[in-house]
Amino acid sequence: EVHLVESGGGLVQPGGSLRLSCAASGFTFSRNWMYWVRQAPGKGLEWVSAIDGNGGTRTYVESLKGRFTISRDNAKNMVYLQMNSLTPEDTAVYYCVTDETFDVAAVVSATPLGQGTQVTVSS
Repeated sequence: EVHLVESGGGLVQPGGSLRLSCAASGFTFSRNWMYWVRQAPGKGLEWVSAIDGNGGTRTYVESLKGRFTISRDNAKNMVYLQMNSLTPEDTAVYYCVTDETFDVAAVVSATPLGQGTQVTVSS
């Protein structure tokens, strides 16, 4: 059974940084794409970033390029999202998601398995 546990969220001032973590289990971690998606209050899931199984390919939603960095540690079955220069528009619940392929449409149409981690950007 796939198990994903997100952590690292919190309250941060505009311009601040946070590093989100996701612990994964129940599947062959190194074979799967890992994604970060987010859901702002009253909105649907938005894809943020994705990384392939060996970490060689990383993709981001265009609006977040340069501020967010995704990474993974296959030895620890962990995926991370470093978020810098945060703005109030980044306020959302952040989820990690896994899929065997790169399919953003499928990822954002499914219900995340984890509980997510709340990121609130406010002064």
